[in-house]
Amino acid sequence: MSREIITTPHAPQAIGTYSQAVKVNNTVYLSGQIPLDPQTMEIIAGDVATHIHQVFKNLRAVAQAAGGDLQDIVKLSIFLTDLSNFALVNQIMAEYFSTPYPARAAVGVAALPKGVAVEMDAVMVLSI
Repeated sequence: MSREIITTPHAPQAIGTYSQAVKVNNTVYLSGQIPLDPQTMEIIAGDVATHIHQVFKNLRAVAQAAGGDLQDIVKLSIFLTDLSNFALVNQIMAEYFSTPYPARAAVGVAALPKGVAVEMDAVMVLSI
């Protein structure tokens, strides 16, 4: 088994005991991303839509650092503190993904790190 830790300065640095992503053979496990600015490590200003865009940008940066892109994601997990934002996630997700879409779960949660409204993690499989 080949295991590689993925890091990039183009996504927020880990703020706990985890890695941005772990690559095992051709599968990459991307840690949860919240709407942090990778440069300042602060939550970006803006509404929920702006935050969702930032989460996708952060996921893309980690995916690219691992040698893939968002289209290589096979499983996406979305955590929302308000499930009424689910339609907005769908709308914005269509700007970043095209068919065939990844498998997905959306979960309503009571709270997320730093009080944000959205977090996403993913599993990506790279072509070999």
